[in-house]
Amino acid sequence: LEANDCCHMAVIERYGVEGNIAYGFLQNFGLKEGAVASSVGHDAHNVIVAGMEEGSMALAVETIRNTHGGVVVVQGGKVVASIPLPIAGLISDLRAGEVAEAASKVKEAWVAAGCTLPYMGFNLLPLSVIPEIRLTDKGLVKVPEMEIEPLFKSV
Repeated sequence: LEANDCCHMAVIERYGVEGNIAYGFLQNFGLKEGAVASSVGHDAHNVIVAGMEEGSMALAVETIRNTHGGVVVVQGGKVVASIPLPIAGLISDLRAGEVAEAASKVKEAWVAAGCTLPYMGFNLLPLSVIPEIRLTDKGLVKVPEMEIEPLFKSV
């Protein structure tokens, strides 16, 4: 792997049931610095975050927590774009025009951050019915076998 070809990824259970957090790596995502996060991670709609450093990832997740859901782009240690989704972490309470404006800013910031996978594709990363491997709040899932695989194996 090239130095900037891989970023950290986490899926965080957001319902307070089990408190699961699973960690992994995301290759070829294109993110060069900062972090992106969303509370729309399908199918359980857990929080999904990808980033190059922990501080940016923490800021993105904290922003989602404070707005009770949303989509966030962090660059240079600051939130540069976001869409609050306070209704079940999936729906905005803003007027349509305001949502469209915020979505446009998020899309621009997403691309400017270097992300090569569109936002909607990012939300599918934890969807454990799409082959081959998915990261859910329970861990790394080998989809065809429906088995949870450890990120690292002991030798």
